[in-house]
Amino acid sequence: MSKSAISFNRRDFIRTSSLASGGLLIGFNLFTACKPKVKPPIDISQLNFNDFNAYIKIADNGAVTIFAPNPEIGQGVKTAMPMLIAEELDVAWKNVYVQQGILDTENYTRQLAGGSQSIRLGWDPLRQTGATARQMLVNAAAARWGVDPSTCTTSEGVITNSQGETLGYGDVVKDAALLEVPENVTLKDYKDFKIIGTDAPNVDLDAIITGKPLFGLDYKVDGMVYAAVLRPPAFGQQLESFDDTAARAMPGVIDVIRIGEKAKQLTSGESNNWTVALANSDKVVVIAKTTWEALKAKEAIKAKWIENTPLESTEYQDKQLLGLLDGKKFETLRKDGDINKAFAQADQILERTYESPFLPHNCMEPMNYFANVTDEKIHLVGPVQTPEFAATAVAGMLGRDVKDVHLEMTRMGGGFGRRLYGDFVYEAAEISNAIKKPVKLIYSREDDMTAGTYRPAIKYRIKAAIKDGAVTAYYLKEAAINANMYGLIPNFFPAGAIDNYQVDVANYKSNITTGAWRAPYTNFLAFAEQSFFDELAETMEVDPIQLRLDLLQKVKGTTDQRIEYSPERLANVINVAVEKSGWGKKEAGIYQGFASYYCHNSHVAEVADVAIENGIPVVKKVTCVVDCGIVVNPLGAINQIEGGVIDGVGHAMYGDLEFLDGKPNSQNYDSYRLIRMKEVPIVETHMIKSDVAPTGLGEPTLPPAGAAVANALKAATGNRFTAQPFSKFPELMKVPEKSIIG
Repeated sequence: MSKSAISFNRRDFIRTSSLASGGLLIGFNLFTACKPKVKPPIDISQLNFNDFNAYIKIADNGAVTIFAPNPEIGQGVKTAMPMLIAEELDVAWKNVYVQQGILDTENYTRQLAGGSQSIRLGWDPLRQTGATARQMLVNAAAARWGVDPSTCTTSEGVITNSQGETLGYGDVVKDAALLEVPENVTLKDYKDFKIIGTDAPNVDLDAIITGKPLFGLDYKVDGMVYAAVLRPPAFGQQLESFDDTAARAMPGVIDVIRIGEKAKQLTSGESNNWTVALANSDKVVVIAKTTWEALKAKEAIKAKWIENTPLESTEYQDKQLLGLLDGKKFETLRKDGDINKAFAQADQILERTYESPFLPHNCMEPMNYFANVTDEKIHLVGPVQTPEFAATAVAGMLGRDVKDVHLEMTRMGGGFGRRLYGDFVYEAAEISNAIKKPVKLIYSREDDMTAGTYRPAIKYRIKAAIKDGAVTAYYLKEAAINANMYGLIPNFFPAGAIDNYQVDVANYKSNITTGAWRAPYTNFLAFAEQSFFDELAETMEVDPIQLRLDLLQKVKGTTDQRIEYSPERLANVINVAVEKSGWGKKEAGIYQGFASYYCHNSHVAEVADVAIENGIPVVKKVTCVVDCGIVVNPLGAINQIEGGVIDGVGHAMYGDLEFLDGKPNSQNYDSYRLIRMKEVPIVETHMIKSDVAPTGLGEPTLPPAGAAVANALKAATGNRFTAQPFSKFPELMKVPEKSIIG
């Protein structure tokens, strides 16, 4: 693996998400033509396009429409996935118009945005789609010329034979439609890429900055009404009764209804649909002519709520999680060697407990969805990360065939895992089914934060044994709300690097809904482990980076098939981060912290620079080195990398959500702290040059960011942080007098 890297240094504040993935089904039905060397008009979206196949349409002048099959949540797949097809189809990217595909389970597979997997899983299949279409066109041209197809070449939609004769794709497309689809096609070599690896601006950029309709909130149809839902004010409550007299008398109010019966079928059934995260309580819905009228009338509803399960508070939950860590009821996810024997023989033992709070997702666009349920079909439109699951659940809830569901995807104003869960989709469908009208369900910001599916509160306890100057045992225990880390995580570093290694998990079942939040579990685990390794190095009186490199050296050449990460690639990003950040060579007054981590198939190392300003430590810069394989769209990649780092820094510093008697303590941004624009550090990005297939990028740069900052704060203040957010512990932010003077 080369240590060379592509480097960037920008101060962009672009929140992108990674929770993305995708796939496809190759299949062709070629109808029409394109003509070479015709300059498209400025707005190629207005051309008369004709069907080419499930992914491609072509206009007579050579412009190409490529459908993006997966949900776009800001992670850039609507741009990057079509780039893969266009590369192998061999057309000019400037002549490509990208359009969002609909849910189509016959022609597409895994239309889902989650886990940073879109490009990784679509890498070969999407390229094969373009290459297969190209080969069929070449075969048709070769047959017309009476030559061997292998003697023909293509470039920007033009086929050329050995005699220099040319045909445009459009000249032979009808002939190609009659040919058999080749089973084996040759994909381009890395060195021959013309589109992959080049900067492509976001295909929605113009529409975003000019306010054209793109997002779920923008979607409207004639005759549509608006709905606002009154939900239980606390987790553990359910609706008993309500008085809607005042609400019905307010301007624009059409009706007030009660829903919940249909949704209960989803929660009480035996479905394996994990996207169903619904409270069992009924809800009150206001139907009105406008959003504002619906939201205001909802405030006038007088509802009576009764307790059906205990109303939990953060203090109580903390005790439950600590009790789990102190207890003996665990599930072991990985066990190497004998940790008990190693601890018994240790010269030193280091043990620390790390704590994280609940977090809301805080998508800029609140949850919303359109539904129109008729006897003929169920029309669904809006921002959801799991469209196929949503369609299946709605069909089941309403007792309909899933083929009755027509689902269209809109661009999302953020997802971060929140829109994996389709509660707002199911509410909209149940409302439309009840009122027999097209309806737009809209959450207020308060609805969004109080009825969310949160990142669960988690505590980690890490214990290490030191014997003869070496780490001989490592024991990680997780206590989490509702669920535990997924099964691959125990095979991340330091698995394989320490002979005696064990990961145990336990969870407390709460009535507060929890779920995936950007980089699930690793978003906090990376902070815990990487902070622990720095303290372990300090205890052992060794260099913290060298400790990591020495441990990685033990994994090289491993035959353990469970190991998820590459020790060589992880060591490489560490070394490049040391070089690019000027580690240990910074001027006086700059304090550095290091962290490295592997998740979502990518390897990342980060160095945070902290300075003291007015007696307070301030994060000034983060140097981030990423090995994510081949970079499809460097411009989009930078956005994801920087967005992940800033998200990680911001939530580690400020993100906090507590509960009192089942109610979250923050309901809007006046009381929930997010990172401010002036607090955003410079993010210097370095991407390792690679010729291996792409891996995840939307999530991997977030987890190590908090640890890098925490380790830098230790250098600046002498204090270690074992809990997030850091701003909650101002006493630890105090800088020694000599540091202020220095």
